[in-house]
Amino acid sequence: MSARADDSPAAVEAMVRVRGARKTFNVGSPEEVRPMQGIDLDIPAGQFVIVLGGNGSGKSTLLNGLAGTFRLDEGTIEIDGHDVTRWPEHRRASLVGRVFQNPFSGTAPMMTIAENFALAARRGRPRGLGWALNAPFRDELRDRVRGLRMGLEDRIDTAIGALSGGQRQALTLLMATWIEPRLLLLDEHTAALDPKSADQVIALTDEIVSSRRLTTLMVTHAMQQAVNLGDRILMMHRGNVLHDVSGPAKRRLRVDDLLARFEDVRRRELLDEGAAALLERSYV
Repeated sequence: MSARADDSPAAVEAMVRVRGARKTFNVGSPEEVRPMQGIDLDIPAGQFVIVLGGNGSGKSTLLNGLAGTFRLDEGTIEIDGHDVTRWPEHRRASLVGRVFQNPFSGTAPMMTIAENFALAARRGRPRGLGWALNAPFRDELRDRVRGLRMGLEDRIDTAIGALSGGQRQALTLLMATWIEPRLLLLDEHTAALDPKSADQVIALTDEIVSSRRLTTLMVTHAMQQAVNLGDRILMMHRGNVLHDVSGPAKRRLRVDDLLARFEDVRRRELLDEGAAALLERSYV
């Protein structure tokens, strides 16, 4: 199903193009779920998209589908002009950077900061450390880590697993964008952090994405983040994009507006359930 656009983006060359994307898990079982039900989506280069929705709405499934975590049942995905529909996840890594919700995902905890970044520098290519851990690389690494303003530039030989969640997530974001990805996926990447660390990582996210104009999808449950960040909001529900807001309409949005939209969905769901119950009783 195509999005119902409140202020749909102009027709420009898309960095990401999704057509008719469908995915069903646990087919035919009582646990069957359909988190993608024919999604059509165009994301222009450099656009920062915030993805909202309740549990089970399809937010993370959308990101997983773009990353290649699974194959679609139907539909196609293009990234930067490449049809990646059948590409496995490791091949898409040459185009896609990703940061997960868990600060301990996406890094090797027993390896040093420098070693983890050496691997990030080889994203999507054959792995190797020796060539990368030379003096020029280490100098560049210190300079980039200094930009985090966390005092980690002199700790690049520290095991990354010894750091706090906020420090690790900031470094993971830096690793995901070390080689500029054509698409950056952020899956609730501040949800597991304390409020102060979350604010630091969000400020860093906005700085990196905005300054480098990275094409980005960020899943969040934080309404304030949704209204403060990005160029566009997608609100998902039951595997579809229910609202698609960008441009002036996005800039006018406030937290209360988003909450009202969620309440409208909840109310309609309750009405639908009530109507179904009445219909069922009418045949008893």
